[in-house]
Amino acid sequence: MTATLSPPTTAVLALTGISKRFGAVQALKDIDFDVHSGEVVALVGDNGAGKSTLVKTIAGVYTPDDGQMTFDGKAESVASPAEAQGLGIATVFQDLALCDNLDVVANLFLGRELYRGRALDEVTMEQESWRLLRQLSAKIPSVRIPVASLSGGQRQTVAIARSLLGAPKVVMLDEPTAALGVAQTAEVLNLVERLRENGLGVILISHNMSDVMAVADRVSVLRLGRNNGTFNVSQTTSQEIIAAITGATTNAVSQRAARRETHTAAPTATTEEQS
Repeated sequence: MTATLSPPTTAVLALTGISKRFGAVQALKDIDFDVHSGEVVALVGDNGAGKSTLVKTIAGVYTPDDGQMTFDGKAESVASPAEAQGLGIATVFQDLALCDNLDVVANLFLGRELYRGRALDEVTMEQESWRLLRQLSAKIPSVRIPVASLSGGQRQTVAIARSLLGAPKVVMLDEPTAALGVAQTAEVLNLVERLRENGLGVILISHNMSDVMAVADRVSVLRLGRNNGTFNVSQTTSQEIIAAITGATTNAVSQRAARRETHTAAPTATTEEQS
């Protein structure tokens, strides 16, 4: 298993040596990660591998203990989700955070409503809503219907469209196809491709290897809170990636474990030889 190198261009987002500890638990250790404009990078790993912690660190929910984040070639320190959003990092979490009783327009501009004088500028917000949805080639029948009446794929579309307000350069999608049917999953994967075509850097967190292999350009594997390989999708197989996820092959984690075992076993062998 050979990890591939990143493309030879400047990454729009790059993490170097990121570590995060919660008390006695080392959630992340020396993580390196990057994503380029117009690229989809899948972040994969088993439960407890550190994916959620890394995403929340990028999104400004957590502050790393060590390491550096570079955005657009400049060192940045993100202390809150608002700062991450202002910087150009948008996150669509798995729960989507949509209000079922509100229509599409109200959900897209929730907390960021446009006003004309003291009244809501409904016309401008509706026009901007259609612009965002057309940008994603979205299939939404109307922007004035309640979100509760939309399908799972359409709801994901609304959440992704909302993340595009403010013109971000990086969009993180946390398990966007979880609990979706085949047709709805295909719809969401098309949205991911639209984001890439629009020049955004996309970080896709997913357990579904079929989805990952279908849309990702590179796959970054986390295992036990550490990097365990970055793979170019066009030059690898899902079996290789699964092996890196599960630790079923030689990797940095297993090599360290082997060195510890060798170091522990050496004195025992010496004692037996002397006896």
